[in-house]
This record gives sequence, structure tokens and C-alpha cells, in this order.
Amino acid sequence: MRVEMDAMTMAAVEFAEKNQRRFVEELKELLRIPSVSTDPERAGDVRRAAEFVAAELKRIGMQHVRLVETITSERPGGHPLVVADWLEAEGAPTVLCYGHYDVQPAEPLDEWKSPPFEPTERDGNIYARGAVDDKGQMWMHVKALESLFAAGGGKLPVNVRVVVEGEEEVGGEGIAAYVREHGEELKADVALVSDTEMFAADLPTLCVGLRGMIYTEIEARGARTDLHSGMYGGAAPNPFVALAQVIVQLKDAEGKILIPGFYDKVATPTDAELKAWKALPFDEEHYRETEVGSVSLTGEAGYSVLERTWARPTLDVHGMPGGFTGAGAKTVIPAKAVAKVSMRLVPDMTPAESFAQYKAYVERLCPKGIVLEVRMIHSGDPIVVSTDNEYVRAATDAMHTVFGKETVFVRGGGSIPIVGDFVRELKIPTVMMGFGLPDDNLHAPNEKFHLANFYRGIESIVRFLSGVGA
Repeated sequence: MRVEMDAMTMAAVEFAEKNQRRFVEELKELLRIPSVSTDPERAGDVRRAAEFVAAELKRIGMQHVRLVETITSERPGGHPLVVADWLEAEGAPTVLCYGHYDVQPAEPLDEWKSPPFEPTERDGNIYARGAVDDKGQMWMHVKALESLFAAGGGKLPVNVRVVVEGEEEVGGEGIAAYVREHGEELKADVALVSDTEMFAADLPTLCVGLRGMIYTEIEARGARTDLHSGMYGGAAPNPFVALAQVIVQLKDAEGKILIPGFYDKVATPTDAELKAWKALPFDEEHYRETEVGSVSLTGEAGYSVLERTWARPTLDVHGMPGGFTGAGAKTVIPAKAVAKVSMRLVPDMTPAESFAQYKAYVERLCPKGIVLEVRMIHSGDPIVVSTDNEYVRAATDAMHTVFGKETVFVRGGGSIPIVGDFVRELKIPTVMMGFGLPDDNLHAPNEKFHLANFYRGIESIVRFLSGVGA
């Protein structure tokens, strides 16, 4: 059996190598679909992307391929899930492959060197919105499965379920509800997620921890209507000034969050983790200049950059819509203004408790003449995954074969809420095997995916699935 499995693996790898250019051209077709889940006007494009993925899963040999609607009366803007399975590998484990086909908005458009929805190859990379987050990495799963189907004469070495969502960039509420209510349809032994990055080029990496998050809005309301600043300035409350007064009291100049009790349940990384992080090839000055591009780095004193970005909570302001922002001048005191504020959470913090602490503190800071409303938009739990299981070993073996190097274990500063749902609802571990690079500009202009990593990712996933099956 082992010899047969090895032969199938090698045949699948050869198939993938011979079809690299076709795989890229197919990916370009998907990238041309502007599936921006945050934009109601793009709802048709989001569905078109779902249908594109479903059609390809069906073509390569997956079974029971279908779109699952997530629209409810409370969530009229929900986008469909793509669900499929192939469960004919008797006695073999089942792998649940997850990805998302929705993307972030492309703005600011004038900062793109090539149009965000016209994928362009330059310097060994493919540039487009969604190239690495997550269409390109999700497409690696699809192409690894196609390669294995081709090598196995229509059979796979392992049972596979696939779920691809269209709401990851807006909180993932639809898939969270589906996992809670229809978990039996996703029953598996392990989940595979490729929505993370490698620590450095040519360094195989498994992400074993993610920060959670709460995304909020603070709405400040003053007068009943917009007012002329000449006639009412000095007497009428200004919601923008009020928000500024509140925000400046959320953390100090050193980056410490001032919300009472916010740090009470922050779990410290283990000594082994801290030692491993110190051994990683990390150049702080290169990180500052190349990745961040600022004159200096900021953050809590006493913690390294990796600790601050992986294992410490944060608070950031993302935008303050309201008032007048057009060309020229308009002397208006707006009736209301909004600040979008998020917090990244770490083990053992919970979104509910952290939001309650934040809301109570913000309301206590409310300036005179202002009414504040603090609301939760979406949230996700922090997660740390055990590395002591056979699926992690299958992943490290696969990547060692492909890259010729030992795999490093890191945490990610971002959030993938579904990983917590898999642990909590399905009771299965998740292998986070990503192939992005730190400079891939996800969520920013000129997002890219290194094509060599796209190819190596496909081979790694082929070998991982074969290893699990064996």
C-alpha cells in the first residue's frame, strides 16, 4: 500500500509540474472577478466567484458540490458557501480543506501599479487583489486535489471535504453559523487552512497561533443636524472632537492600552516558544524599512517585535467617516461621526469580556454634550494549536521534502475566526500551512503571490494529503 501511495504521490507531483501554466491562467480568471464581500454592489460578482469555484471542484472530480446560502432575515447580505466532498477512501482519515474566495476592497486604486482585478505577472509574482489572500492559496488546494485525482485514476488517497466561504473579510458569520448548525456535514479528522504566510522566503512555516479580534464602531452624536461653525462654533458639541478626546485616552504614548482590566487574562508564551522566536532569521531594521516603511517602530516597551505582533493585544483606529471630506472648504459641525476601532486579542482573552471592558470604559469617557453608542461589528477568538499530532508531522514532512529545510513554527498576528470554530464546534485540530510572504501586501495596494510558492504550495499539499492518507 505504501509503495502504491508513493507512486500516486509522484505521479500527482509530475502532473502538477506539467500543468503549472494552466493552473496560473485559471487562477487569473478567478482573480478577474471583483468578489469584494464588503461592497453590496459587488454581490453579483461575489456569487460569480462562488460559482466559478464550484464548477471547478465538480470538474476535477469532487462530489456533492453545491452552494449553501447564508442569507437570513438578520443577514440579508450573506454570501454563499461552496461545499463539496469525496469520501470513498475507505479506512483513511478525512481532511477538511478550507479557503475563502472573497477579497478586500482594492482602494486606493491610484497606488496600484497595474489594475487590481487584471492579474499581471512581474518579477516572478502575480499581482492582483486576492492573489495571496486567499484566492491563490485556496486554488492550491483545488489544484492539489486535481493532481491527485489525475494520478489516482479518479481516486484520492484520503477522504476530503471542502468548504470555501465568501465572507471571511467581513467576519465569517455565515460559515460560523453553518459549522454550528450543520457540523455533521463537515465532520473530519483534521482541517487544512492555507491563509497564512511563511516567515521568510524559502523557509517552510506552520502557523500555530492566531490573535483573535473584536471590530467595533463608536458613534458620537451631538446636535440634531449639521451646523454652521461660524454661527454655532463655541456652543455646539463637535462629534469629531469628542471622538478624538475618547480615542486619545484608549492607549498611552508607549502603546499600552489603558482599558481597565484589559491585560488581566493575557497568557504569556512558553519559554520554548520565546526561545524559538529568538532563533528565527528576523532583522528588525529590515522589517521597519521594507515591510512597515516608517521612521521608527512603536509598541509596548519590554517586548520584542515578534512578541508585540504575535502574543500581545493591540488597539487600532481604522477610519473616522463623517463630516465634510470633499475638495475645498465647508465649515460644518457634523451632527454625528463614527470611529472604526479594532482590538487584537491573545490567549486567554475572550471577545465578550474584552468588548464589555472596552465599552464600559469608552462610555465613561463620553464628553459633555455628546451621546456615544459603542457597537460590536464582528469578533473572533484567539487560538493556539498543539504541534504534537500526526497531522502536523505529515505537514512538516511534506514541506521538508519540497523545501529541503526544517519547518519553523510561528504565530500569526492576524485572525482567522473559522479556526476557532473548527476547534470549538468540530473538535478537530487545524494545520495552518500557508505560502504567502511577509511582503505580499495583503489588504494593501499591489497585493501579490510569489509564483514559485504557488507551485511549491501545490506540491506540499499533494504530499500532505498523501501523507495523511498513508
